[in-house]
Amino acid sequence: MDENEVGTIIVDCAIALHRGLGPGLLETVYEVTLARVLEKRGLLVERQVAVPIEYEGERFVAGFRADLIVDGKVLVELKSVERVIPAHKKQLLTYLRLTGLKLGYLLNFGEALMRDGITRTINGSLDCNPPCLRVSVRGKSSEGGGSRRRGGTEEIRL
Repeated sequence: MDENEVGTIIVDCAIALHRGLGPGLLETVYEVTLARVLEKRGLLVERQVAVPIEYEGERFVAGFRADLIVDGKVLVELKSVERVIPAHKKQLLTYLRLTGLKLGYLLNFGEALMRDGITRTINGSLDCNPPCLRVSVRGKSSEGGGSRRRGGTEEIRL
């Protein structure tokens, strides 16, 4: 399974989970339940994964933790806030860069509708095999969502 296929399963499960539990619970509730649902779908899920950094030749493991890494391919950051702020998106992109992963999702379970709380972020580029969300670099998605491109990264708002 490639990143896009894993991502599709993650989004489908997050939407179903949000419908079942509703918005506004603690992040940890969504984390444990989403992890379990994804495992039931046959995916390998790691929770609270340490994201090491290197500085001046030293490696530091403490500090950063990714909420979920799914099948070793997709990083998932969970929020349960009234609205996502730019710092949340930067956090996801930083984690993607530090882990070397290409695809990440910021899932905000605080939104009334889950589709409004999904941000897909690409670090670099993905090999695009149909079906794949096509995006114009000029800022409009052929699927109707917004797209922004900065320095080798592409963010797609679903």
